[in-house]
Amino acid sequence: MFNDLSLYNTPSDRRLKLEFALFYLAAPVSIAVLLPPTMMFPALFAFTGLGLGLLNFTPDFRWAELRHGWREWTWREVAFFAVVTLGFCTGLIYALRPEAAFFLLRQRPELLAMIWLGYPLVSALPQELLFRPLFFRRYGTILPEGARADILNAAIFAFAHLMYWSWLVALMTFAGGLLFSWAYRQRGSFVYAVLLHAVAGNILFAVGLGVYFYSGNVVRPF
Repeated sequence: MFNDLSLYNTPSDRRLKLEFALFYLAAPVSIAVLLPPTMMFPALFAFTGLGLGLLNFTPDFRWAELRHGWREWTWREVAFFAVVTLGFCTGLIYALRPEAAFFLLRQRPELLAMIWLGYPLVSALPQELLFRPLFFRRYGTILPEGARADILNAAIFAFAHLMYWSWLVALMTFAGGLLFSWAYRQRGSFVYAVLLHAVAGNILFAVGLGVYFYSGNVVRPF
C-alpha cells in the first residue's frame, strides 16, 4: 500500500492561503496602523524572524539552494543598473525634496558609510528571503501563473512598506519588486536579487531618498 508520510507534512492550500493572508497582508496592516513609529523596527525584526522560521520549515526547501545561479549575472549589468538608478533617483530627489539631496554624503558621510555596509546584510538580504524564496517556494501552489505571480509579488512587496504611508515608497518598492522577482525567477539567482536590492538601497540612501524610509518622518493619514 502506498504510504508517503511527506503528504502529511505538506500544508493544504486552504491553510497556505490563510497563512499567506496573515503574514503578507494582516501583519503589514497591523504594523502600519496599530504600532507607533518607534515600534516599527522591533516589529519588523519579529516579522523577519517568523518568516525565516516559515521558510526553514517549508517542505522540500533547502538553504543550500540559495546558492543556485549565484553567477547568473554580469558586472556590466550591475553597473548599468546602478547608473540608471542613480540618474532616476537624483532627478526624483531634486524634483521632490531638493533640500535633502545627497544630505548624508555632504553632512554625515560616516553614517552613510555605516548604512552602505549594513544595508545589504541587515535589510536587503532578509527582505529578499521573505519576498522571494519564502513567497515563491512556500506559497507557489496558491499563486497565479507566469507574469501574474511576479506582479503579485511586487504588489505584496510594496504593500509590506505600508508603514511609511507614502505613494512614492509604494511606487519605488513595486518597481524594485518586479526587478528583484525577475532576477530570482528568470535568472534563477537569489544572489543576484540580493545584489540588485543592495545596490538600489545604497544608491537611494546616498542620493537622499532615504528620508522617505525614516520612521521619524512617518505621517499617518488618520
